[in-house]
Amino acid sequence: MCTWFQRLQRLGNFDLIAEQFLASGFTFIKFNFSHNGTSPDQPENFVDLTAFSENNYTKQLHDLEQVIDWVQNNCNPYGRCIDKKSIGLIGHSMGGGISVIKAAEDARIKALVTWSAIAFCKTPWGDWPKEKISDWKQTGVAYYVNGRTRQKMPLNYQLYEDYLNNGTRLDIIKAASSINIPWMICHGTEDINVPLNHAYNLKEANGRAVMVTVSSDHVFGRKHPWYETIQPTPMQDVLNRNILFFKQHLDK
Repeated sequence: MCTWFQRLQRLGNFDLIAEQFLASGFTFIKFNFSHNGTSPDQPENFVDLTAFSENNYTKQLHDLEQVIDWVQNNCNPYGRCIDKKSIGLIGHSMGGGISVIKAAEDARIKALVTWSAIAFCKTPWGDWPKEKISDWKQTGVAYYVNGRTRQKMPLNYQLYEDYLNNGTRLDIIKAASSINIPWMICHGTEDINVPLNHAYNLKEANGRAVMVTVSSDHVFGRKHPWYETIQPTPMQDVLNRNILFFKQHLDK
């Protein structure tokens, strides 16, 4: 069995997540997107804002495909530890939306779990007024403040152009409606970053999906960095459900 996870931050907390999956008999692969602003030597810090400014949805889909290809490659040195016919995918927030799209278009994925997933590829400009979009186009760059690090994160206009040029592929709701593999949607009822209605939109698009809500925030009680040896209760509840879900649908 194999499951894997994509997320910007990984210190401590995701090592603990990996350990739980490993203890349950899974191979667990986690990775950073190529343009998420971190670097190989500083995978938890946004040290490359130039790369971050050039991030977009199709690049993330390409990154994810490269990881799947690596998993499937016969030259993969860890190949003997991976059941290549039983690949499960977990994605959080924006990564959740990317995972929905990829699961809809890639038959190699056999089961899907999303955490606090976006239902629309319009982050973060979805609520911006037309004037701000116009200024973005004129200046070529817009900024938003990272809530954790307080850094001003640059977003080049190419992000919006990528969405306009690939709108059909980046339609998460359309992708969700075509998913026919087992899918568990997990979302916090107190999520202010990606409101709960995103989960309901995904569930409405795919009635076969299993929906799980927990009384928690966007990250199920976690924070970065994480120095504890256990997960917060909401995250542990989600993990317990995810492991059981993957065991049911991948362990065959």
